[in-house]
Amino acid sequence: MRRFNEFESPATRFGARSLRTALFLATAGLALAACQDGSLNNSKSLQPIPASTVALMEQKGSNKNAPILIRAYKKEAELEIWKMRADGSYTHLKTYPMCRWSGQLGPKKREGDRQVPEGFYTVTPGQMNPNSQYYLAFNVGYPNALDRAKGYTGGAIMVHGACASAGCFSMTDEQMGEIYAIAREAFAGGQRAIQMQTMPFRMTAENLAKHRLDPNMGFWREIKEGYDHFEVTKREPQVAFCGRRYVFNANPAEGARMDANAACPPLQQDEALTKLVAQKRQTDEAKVAELVASGVRPVKLQYADGGQHASFAHVQMVSRPEALERGPVEIALDDKGRPLPAAVKAAAARADAPALRAAPTEATTARTSVQPKDAPANATAYAPAPPQPTVQAPFYKRWLGLVDAPPAAAPAPAPQAPQPAAAKPADKQRTSELPPLIRGAQPVLPAGFMAYSPIGR
Repeated sequence: MRRFNEFESPATRFGARSLRTALFLATAGLALAACQDGSLNNSKSLQPIPASTVALMEQKGSNKNAPILIRAYKKEAELEIWKMRADGSYTHLKTYPMCRWSGQLGPKKREGDRQVPEGFYTVTPGQMNPNSQYYLAFNVGYPNALDRAKGYTGGAIMVHGACASAGCFSMTDEQMGEIYAIAREAFAGGQRAIQMQTMPFRMTAENLAKHRLDPNMGFWREIKEGYDHFEVTKREPQVAFCGRRYVFNANPAEGARMDANAACPPLQQDEALTKLVAQKRQTDEAKVAELVASGVRPVKLQYADGGQHASFAHVQMVSRPEALERGPVEIALDDKGRPLPAAVKAAAARADAPALRAAPTEATTARTSVQPKDAPANATAYAPAPPQPTVQAPFYKRWLGLVDAPPAAAPAPAPQAPQPAAAKPADKQRTSELPPLIRGAQPVLPAGFMAYSPIGR
């Protein structure tokens, strides 16, 4: 007997149970080339979804076989899983802090640019890779038809474990095991394709005001339309391409064909939905104008090579840790998009100053994500506890074994009263030892951390 019949609808593309067979064949087949390690040990890909996460699904009116939708945000370094409910709408399940992403804000355009793509992508059962050398992985589906129409190159962009990135969304192994299992069970339940929405940042008025002069803003406003369709309906937007741009929840009139390289034909759209999306856009634009009038300056975020969620600032098992030492540099711009001389000087001073990989303060966390005023005090999934700050030797010295020997031990101190057990040193913290906190189902994070909750939820 089928288990989640309420979700069967052409609009959701929720298919037949026979996809269990397709998933098995995809899982047992050849691994995707970019993340292949030659191993055929798939035991980690078959681990069950944690019981606490299954319970959370049921609390939210869903279950493990219901379809999912994924949203990722580069600036905030977060990945969200959404679950479909019986009425076809999606409810937020969990937010995972991202351990590593690479590149800058902006879309991926060419092979080797280390960019994480931005836009709307599709994950199918055949894109699941149980044999990844980065623990587990799935291909996000870059390039899509629009990327190809624009001449963008590259491929094999993954969501995977190991906290290492050269153009991918990298999680911890524990996170990836859970995310992979959630996707696997959705496919087993009949979902034919998972929509993945990848954004430069959460599309808030604050972010739009600060980045209003960025050269990518035209493209960001384009994908924000799809973002807004989901925000006002909590249903997966229908994505198509024509005229070298995205179109959402639109069908060609009179049987015309949609082609990313061709001009858009006459389109038919739901008037009520179009009105709701237009109202949200107008509200956001009014807030942006208000922020600009209040003195919010345009800025440019400059990354050495991508970033990570602030809760992982003390974790040493990451790729290119030297690129993360200083974090993104925020450069203030004038009204024509040119860096202000004072901002350039201040940014250079910050870049030259030595930096500690310390646990995030409330101020640094606030720069990572815009926090709604009425957000509940929820924990973020798999966020590690911050140890004491340490000074880390340069990556190349540690890799080549050139780290200086530790100083001679000091004389033993006089006996003292027993003290509580010391926290584990930061340079020994491993991603495999991070506590599995669940957003909305566990105690609040320690002081200095912020709980994350999408705006309007």
